[in-house]
Amino acid sequence: MRVGLFVTCLVDLMRPSIGFAALKLLEAANYEIVVPEAQTCCGQPGWNSGDRKSALALAEKLIDEFEGCDYVVVPSGSCAGMIRVHFLEVFRDEPFLLARAERLAARTYELTEFLAKVAKRAQISGGFEGIVTYHDSCSGLRELGVKAQPRQLLAKVAGLELVEMEECETCCGFGGTFSIKFGEISSAMAEKKCANIEASGAQAVVLGDLGCMLNIEGRMRARGDSKTRVLHVAEVLAGVKEE
Repeated sequence: MRVGLFVTCLVDLMRPSIGFAALKLLEAANYEIVVPEAQTCCGQPGWNSGDRKSALALAEKLIDEFEGCDYVVVPSGSCAGMIRVHFLEVFRDEPFLLARAERLAARTYELTEFLAKVAKRAQISGGFEGIVTYHDSCSGLRELGVKAQPRQLLAKVAGLELVEMEECETCCGFGGTFSIKFGEISSAMAEKKCANIEASGAQAVVLGDLGCMLNIEGRMRARGDSKTRVLHVAEVLAGVKEE
């Protein structure tokens, strides 16, 4: 089986370790991994901002690059949601491209969803000594139904104890361009999220979207918390070194 890894532009630019962790997990599941070198963006920022032309061009480019794969796996609920849900809107007036988008959407999975549902990983190599809490990112939860899967996988990590925070499903305030257009509201939402993380007593917050990670970590550091770690679920499952 050929599995295409869509790294996402944000991971590539801001935290490549997430992409390498995802690659390690998929290779450990004994799949042939394809990582197209020319991959860039799924088109979500343009789509959310009303730039339909650039969104369509990037979406078509992605289909061209991953169409030959049996599965497409994405370490991001928002980008996976763009491919699986919103590509069908992007190409609604393009019948030929819509048919291709539908076929690709049916084979596209968020990383933990793929590992739990398709790969059915019985064991996880990662280890983490300490308490973590989990933040459910909006797109993964509401568009893809990613909720139990990351928790099932984290339960297999040696030494890790998961403690749920209050309002774990509540938005952190990132929301793509929302955090830019409505900065004050976004900051207030991030502040409440960080307070809930702190109250949980966790040493780290784990999640599945880098946009949320950047928003939460930025707010944490601004409020003087330099100790609580902000980790992508792929990094924990693949094994992270203690600082």
